[in-house]
Amino acid sequence: LAIQDILWRNKILFDPTPSTINIPPQSAINTGDHPPIYSKQYPASYKDQDIKFQETQKLLERGQIEESTSSWSSPIVFVKKKDKTMRFCIDCRRLNAITIKDAFPLPRIDEIFDQLSDAIYYIKFDFKSGYFQVPLSKEDRPRTAFSTRDNHYQFTVLPQGITNGPATFQRVINHILGPARWQYALAYIDDIIIYSKTFEEHVSHLNDICTILKNARFRLNPDKCEIARTQTDYLGHNIKHGEIRPSPTNINGLLNTRLPQTPDEACKFVKAAEYYRKFIPKFSQIAEPLRKFVPTTRTQQKKGQKTIITLTDDEIKAFEQLKTFLTTDLVLRIPNNRFPFKVQTDASDEGIGAVLLQIHPEGDRPIAYLSKKFATAQRKWSPMEQECYAFICALDKWNNYLNGIKFIWETDHKALTQLNKKAQVNKRCERWRLKILEYDYKVKYIPGLTNSMPDYLSRSPVDDAEEDPDEISFFTSKSTQTDFDFINYHLPIVTAVQTRAMKLRNEVENNTEDSTELISDSLNTSIEENRIIPFSMEQLGPAQQNDTYAKNILNNIKNYKNYTVKDDILMQRSNPPVPYVPQGDLRRTILHIYHDTAANGAHFGRNKT
Repeated sequence: LAIQDILWRNKILFDPTPSTINIPPQSAINTGDHPPIYSKQYPASYKDQDIKFQETQKLLERGQIEESTSSWSSPIVFVKKKDKTMRFCIDCRRLNAITIKDAFPLPRIDEIFDQLSDAIYYIKFDFKSGYFQVPLSKEDRPRTAFSTRDNHYQFTVLPQGITNGPATFQRVINHILGPARWQYALAYIDDIIIYSKTFEEHVSHLNDICTILKNARFRLNPDKCEIARTQTDYLGHNIKHGEIRPSPTNINGLLNTRLPQTPDEACKFVKAAEYYRKFIPKFSQIAEPLRKFVPTTRTQQKKGQKTIITLTDDEIKAFEQLKTFLTTDLVLRIPNNRFPFKVQTDASDEGIGAVLLQIHPEGDRPIAYLSKKFATAQRKWSPMEQECYAFICALDKWNNYLNGIKFIWETDHKALTQLNKKAQVNKRCERWRLKILEYDYKVKYIPGLTNSMPDYLSRSPVDDAEEDPDEISFFTSKSTQTDFDFINYHLPIVTAVQTRAMKLRNEVENNTEDSTELISDSLNTSIEENRIIPFSMEQLGPAQQNDTYAKNILNNIKNYKNYTVKDDILMQRSNPPVPYVPQGDLRRTILHIYHDTAANGAHFGRNKT
């Protein structure tokens, strides 16, 4: 009854009406003497233009934006959230690049857990659109300007995506909580937790914090608040009666992997575990039963690695022992902000894998693991899309650790090293890039052989597949109905029939400035019935085997200097190599896409094309 009474007296905290908190406007965008930056708006379809209009009207009505005469301008970005609503953001990359960084510290996660370890009762509060509750100084507002097709606006509140957003919000919440911090309440950016040793204290602490937040005019999201819990999840860890353990979601990716079914799977597991051998007592002795599956010569690498096996009792024991070490505090560590974070990801035909690590002086320490199966449609994505999706899933799962700090992303897919530097031709990757603009990360390429744990997790995925919540239908060209994602995915085949005019057009598109590199939404049409049925490299292999001409070359490849074999596919030597497409339905489909439409430019006839 006491808790109900407190909540009733403070019901204004859960009022859904947008409001700003009772503090002086905050300065968060210091660009020094740098002249204004103007970026063109991204092209948008009629549907997207309509969404922009509706969202700007909502923001105007709430007082979160105002009309502007600023010389600054950043492109608009819409990000679809998990609840399928749209989050209105601006692409702040160029603005962030010239902003003087705010060094206000985020609390150390290990110190937070030290405080929580003696408590029994917990409360978690979640702010309703926390950034939009912080008023922005009049001096900073012009730098947040953006345009629609009809008007020019600027934010009156703290916008999403600016580099000093986390530091500014942390400063605000620290000031508001005041002496309660480190006594019975803590906040990591917008995640507040109240902790108490007794229920009587808990009621008193709840009353104090509700009063503080009400006086500050904060608004909470009731759907994400928890009150009077003896067990809770906070910052990726499960807290119960003074015990703090990694949340099951952080270790299930490795803990629930199946027993190796082939020598290759057993080998990959040993290699993955070996990455952390310095933290595992008697690693060599424990792993010895599985060592026989690790090939020592090239002949062994090629021989029998895919044969189905049944592990002996000793081998199963070694497998389970190593997993236990890797998912307990003997190896796994509570995060410590003194050390930089690192994310490693990988993708295979089966799914994705990722590891969150911290770089300690004695070596990389894992914090959490992730593995997830691919849905049927995701299996058809290009390798670049699959690898990028692994990173997106990692950010989604480990947002509490990575938002607001600098970290490293290690990938063995070299093309993705430019993800945070320029717009992507691939539509999916570009949409994901815009979604994660708020993160401050550096991409580092690493060879596949050193990416052992994510590689293993991606080949033994645990979590069920999930359709990408942001997934939207492919854009299609009004003239050719050709899927741009489909073209990008099958680029090696398409290259074989690409006309000069099409090649020139692609070069122009690929070399434009970042702000205009995006594929135009205006190409989007609803002509589903005219869409070309996709084909894949997997179809090309059997087609070549059934073609007399191709089969003859494959069987006598040494005699044909103009051809080579890559991944069992016959390729014509060129830069880049071009797959040989046999006569028949497959060739006709490609020719229909790039030969039978006037919009693709002049061409040189069927055979030359």
